[in-house]
Parts: sequence; C-alpha cells; structure tokens
Amino acid sequence: MDFCGGLSEVAKATAELQQICDEMKPHAEKKTGRNFDVFTAKLYKTQVVAGTNYFIKVHVGDKEFVHLRVYKMLPHAGEKLELSGIQTHKSEQDPIEYF
Repeated sequence: MDFCGGLSEVAKATAELQQICDEMKPHAEKKTGRNFDVFTAKLYKTQVVAGTNYFIKVHVGDKEFVHLRVYKMLPHAGEKLELSGIQTHKSEQDPIEYF
C-alpha cells in the first residue's frame, strides 16, 4: 500500500500505464526535441500527493529508456495528466528514483 509522500515499490507497467504514456508521448517529444518511434511503458512507481505522481520507465528504442514523472490530478480536478519531468539517456538497469 502506498503512503503519502513516499514512493511505492516498483511494478510492471499495465495497460492503464501505457495509456498514460501514449497521452504523454507528444509532450515528451516536445520537451526533448526528439520523435520516438517506440514509447513503451515497462516499469513504474507511484507517489501519493494531492493526486498521484507516476514515475515511469519507458523504452524509446534500441537500448535507450527515459523516465517520466506524470502528475494525475484528483478526481474533483478532472483527473488531468501533466508531464512534470523527464530524464533522458537512461538504461534498462537504471533504477526509478524521485526527480
């Protein structure tokens, strides 16, 4: 169970997480100035705040990964998604950490 403020244990990405990544892909491309042919969610952690932060490891081709921080607002705020941060040049072995 998640606790407020801390990161959850790492988990395998679900179909719901892939939908979040699909929605965030154009934002990630804009922030990095790159186009990604592959954008597949692999692993993630969550952080419960006033909403939820998702820290997602995404495969972007070859042996390269990026880490996304996506904020999902609370239901009363419309559960909107926002790309809060991105880390590039990650590998499959890089742990998902708070950023």
